Amino acid sequence: MNLPIEQTWLILVDLLTMLKKKGIIIPSTLNRDLGLVKSSVSFYLRDPTHPDMIKEYDRANIMITEIQDNLLEIASRFGDNFYNQWIDKLKRANLGEEVYAKPDHGSKFQTNTPPGFSIAKIHLQNPIAEDRVQEIAEYENLILEFENDTVIAIYGDEANVKSGLKELATFFNE
Repeated sequence: MNLPIEQTWLILVDLLTMLKKKGIIIPSTLNRDLGLVKSSVSFYLRDPTHPDMIKEYDRANIMITEIQDNLLEIASRFGDNFYNQWIDKLKRANLGEEVYAKPDHGSKFQTNTPPGFSIAKIHLQNPIAEDRVQEIAEYENLILEFENDTVIAIYGDEANVKSGLKELATFFNE
């Protein structure tokens, strides 16, 4: 199943990355919220007929709209051409067009990696509190996706992912 929200998510992650490369400091809450959207959509895709999953999907749509508004407001500072480029991509995604191709390879560790981002997965021995990991993710400008209680996917620039993994290494043996 290919949902417009998945394309919107990829576009917003690409926009966030572009803004960071332009030197814009992005509020850490946007990274966290993008991770939550990704998790909510993944949760929904497991069983789109289940009422709890439908609620997750609705919540993800509301959250991604807020993220989109925030990032587009920042993008508007770079002129009409830059801003309109992203508006066009988002419109196309909302119409169901595939703007970014999903990775088509078998590596579990690269599934749905956004353009320009690296990914790492952490497999913990025991579940840990989300806020412990989130603080490090915010500091390192990473996006987290909790696949389950003991598997966490980390998205970000390659250097940030490496630095974040060093910080998170203390949790591996807990």
